[in-house]
Amino acid sequence: MKSLSRWLYTISSGKVALAALLVFVLFMVFVLPGQAAKAEETAAGAGSPDTTFLYGTDELYQMAEAYGPEGRAAYIRARFTFDLIFPVVYGLFLLTSVSWAGTHALEAGSVWRLLNGIPLLAVVFDLLENIGASMVMARYPARTPIVDILTPLCSVLKWGFISIAFALLPAFLSLALWKASRSDHP
Repeated sequence: MKSLSRWLYTISSGKVALAALLVFVLFMVFVLPGQAAKAEETAAGAGSPDTTFLYGTDELYQMAEAYGPEGRAAYIRARFTFDLIFPVVYGLFLLTSVSWAGTHALEAGSVWRLLNGIPLLAVVFDLLENIGASMVMARYPARTPIVDILTPLCSVLKWGFISIAFALLPAFLSLALWKASRSDHP
């Protein structure tokens, strides 16, 4: 983790973080709305594991039932097309921007600098959630033991790490601004 963290700090210049922000914003404006509309149509009002913070095994199977065969097939397709790209897009944005801000906010030897790896945990749990939910959808109405328990857990962890990562960015930026203001006034 330390090596990955150091590498992220090395590559996360202001230009890289800004480019990742631009890609993230463009994706949110031009791609996400269309995908969200398709997902809503597929979900038939049942919700989606991807956008639900807290649900259980029974709710996961209720979603699978409500989707119907075509909806489940569309859900799986979306997880292995759009939802492979989106975690990479938000992950790169968060990894580079948190690392860039951390460079300016934290001392080089600080253990707190390891927090720049949290967005990677969000991406990993997002992908695990997608795999698990897709397995449940593909096997429905058959049960998928263990996977059906781990998938909701992955959702909670994904949303938790995404929330922490998005909270780190303004925290590190604020700390960097505070440090900069103090260094200007001895």
